[in-house]
Amino acid sequence: MRKDYNLAKRQYVIGGFILIIVVIYIIRLFNLQVADSKYKEYADSNAFLRKTVYPSRGIIYDREGRLVVFNQSAYDVMVIPRDIGKAGFDTIDFCRSVGLSREELRKKFAEMRDPRRNPGYSSYSPQRLLTHLTAEDYGRLQEKLYRFPGFYIQKRIQREYNYKTAANVLGNVREVSPKDIENDSYYFRGDYIGDVGVENTYEQYLRGNKGAEVLMRDALGRIRGRYENGALDRPAEAGRNIRLSIDIELQQYAESLMVNKKGAVVAIEPSTGEVLCLVSAPSYDPSELVGRERGANYNKMMKDLDKPLLNRAIQATYPPGSTFKPTQGLILLQEGIISTSTPFPCAHGFISGGLRVGCHGHGSPLPLKPALQTSCNAFFCWGFKAMIDRKSKYGTSAKAFDVWKHHMISQGYGYKLGIDLPGEYRGFLPNVDFYNKWYGEGHWSANTIISVSIGQGEILATPLQIANLAATVANRGYYITPHVVKEIQDTVMPAAYLERHTPTIDSHWYEDIAEGMRMAVTGGTCRLANLPDIEVCGKTGTAQNPHGRDHSAFMGFAPYHNPKIAVAVYVENAGFGATFGVPIGSLVMEKYLKGSIAPDRKHIEERMLHSNTIQFAGTKKH
Repeated sequence: MRKDYNLAKRQYVIGGFILIIVVIYIIRLFNLQVADSKYKEYADSNAFLRKTVYPSRGIIYDREGRLVVFNQSAYDVMVIPRDIGKAGFDTIDFCRSVGLSREELRKKFAEMRDPRRNPGYSSYSPQRLLTHLTAEDYGRLQEKLYRFPGFYIQKRIQREYNYKTAANVLGNVREVSPKDIENDSYYFRGDYIGDVGVENTYEQYLRGNKGAEVLMRDALGRIRGRYENGALDRPAEAGRNIRLSIDIELQQYAESLMVNKKGAVVAIEPSTGEVLCLVSAPSYDPSELVGRERGANYNKMMKDLDKPLLNRAIQATYPPGSTFKPTQGLILLQEGIISTSTPFPCAHGFISGGLRVGCHGHGSPLPLKPALQTSCNAFFCWGFKAMIDRKSKYGTSAKAFDVWKHHMISQGYGYKLGIDLPGEYRGFLPNVDFYNKWYGEGHWSANTIISVSIGQGEILATPLQIANLAATVANRGYYITPHVVKEIQDTVMPAAYLERHTPTIDSHWYEDIAEGMRMAVTGGTCRLANLPDIEVCGKTGTAQNPHGRDHSAFMGFAPYHNPKIAVAVYVENAGFGATFGVPIGSLVMEKYLKGSIAPDRKHIEERMLHSNTIQFAGTKKH
């Protein structure tokens, strides 16, 4: 009995081992045939070649229908690594055909196999080896491609530009990064994606949808036609075309006025929020960031001390200077601190408790509209002091300042406006906590922070925010979110670009501010903006700069009634607002409204076209 029991026990043990082995084989077969795609790829790659068909990227037009950005054919060299060398690979001949050295070719293969640079690399699937073949290289390689098993040419598109302008608006297209691939399953290594500008913001519309072709191969890897006559092929869907709100000829003209200058010009159609031009200077030719030279040119621009890649119109923050004064007048009127006839003295400036803010010579005392006309510092300092120190109305200076800041935010300062371009900065408005930390709670008053009343001190704004204020006054009390795209093919524009924003200021006060800005043009600090047949309203700004010469600024709109354009100009290190800001702003308005510059103003145009202020910025001398 004992012997039979041990035999039965052994049978169970042996049976268990056999069962385990069977289970292991089943699991292994499952992994090989189902879970692990490596062998499936190997089998498929012997019989099929799956080629991506890249869609045509959406075309970009300006507001008048002028073609701005279009597509040209480009060619990439693709390779299936496991197929290389099946019939021998003449490295020297290949390198000569594509204009590479052997060392450069080895480096490209090493980068291709690097899992950090190329996640998901497989020797069985097509890999991109070279991009943007020249027409000569393409023709030379195409003739002898049969000599290089595993290689084929992938057709795609690259961007071309009709104008050497608007680079910071348009953006560009670059190869995807590992992070791009991780964030969106649409992309694979070697694909392209919009980088900054409209190309980035509207990437989902512009890129279209990729198609595919399935081709049959013989035992030697040669293409023998479409699989099942193309039954599994999928056509690419072209990207959607975009129509900009930008007037490309106005953009081009404004950029020409800003040559050899640092700064920005922004023009907005007040009634729609559509941006007519958005200039950042210095800029660059957008075609410099296309093709094989893109990387070298990009690195060069990154090192350039003048920062051409910085979109100063939406990313640079400056003291707004006297362009800020209309906001102060509006707040003082809204809060009942002044009426339009309330005068304040100006004995060559604001003097209070040993504090002095200088001003230039003009009549005194004077009320709001003449104060805007002459850009009187003292008027707005006295008005700000009357508000911030009015404890009978607000209780404390801190509470008064909170009210002031709330009005400022409603007018588009201190936060992003939401333009449809990436990288917009918010500017800076200090709050009560900022001053409490700096001076101590209860230890500051209007005199302590008086410089903010004239757009100096801690106040910072983007040129876009200044232009938006001009549009708000032009509309007599509202603005629409500024945007650079007017229309997307077969798509309803986002509601944000149609929404009306109403500040906390009653609309009737804006007429008084507009009248004061009109007076500044007819007989004040903006006389150079006075056009004989166009009623221009404007406000100069001379912003103090602790790092060098003052900045020259201007904001305005025209015509006075039924405005069509609102403009802000900011020129770094250019001195008084009337010296550069006003003439450039007036020329932009005249060009847009009239189509040309009047003969008696050509001398102003010539001076702006040929003047140089960038030399005063301390970076380059041209």
